[in-house]
Amino acid sequence: MPNRSILQLGNSILRQKCALVEDFSAPQLQSLICDLDDTLAQFRRVHNFGRGIAAPQIGVLTRVIFIRMVPSGFCGPLLNPKIIWQSTERKEIWDSCFSFPDLVVHVSRASDIKVEYQNETGKPATIEASGDLSELLQHEIDHLDGILATDRALSPHAFMTRSEWERQQSA
Repeated sequence: MPNRSILQLGNSILRQKCALVEDFSAPQLQSLICDLDDTLAQFRRVHNFGRGIAAPQIGVLTRVIFIRMVPSGFCGPLLNPKIIWQSTERKEIWDSCFSFPDLVVHVSRASDIKVEYQNETGKPATIEASGDLSELLQHEIDHLDGILATDRALSPHAFMTRSEWERQQSA
């Protein structure tokens, strides 16, 4: 499957809400999942970061995300994901996004969440997530609702270029 172009900050498609997946046997669905996987893999090869991608980032307004968390072993698509519970405990992080790869944004996310979703055949599933996986799922599910990390910035001063962030992390 092809590596697709990633839409960049300012593209109006990124601000739209996605439709539910209803036909799990549609050939376009499997093609979309493969495209998300290939696009994520290519982005990682080029940029040396990236753990997840949402369908609207490649211009498809469908509720599908693809996650590849190498250390935890979690890998695959989540269709129609929905956060059904989140902890009151929050954590502040510097969030990054394929749609603005040279920018990081200081945001607050729930420390722990529970997500209901369907697999690629439509079978319901649930995942409880904490730490990096929790943050990533919240970020990608936001994409499905037209919400970007820039919308969650803690203040007008909560933005930094990636190169400056990396410089500060190595200091």
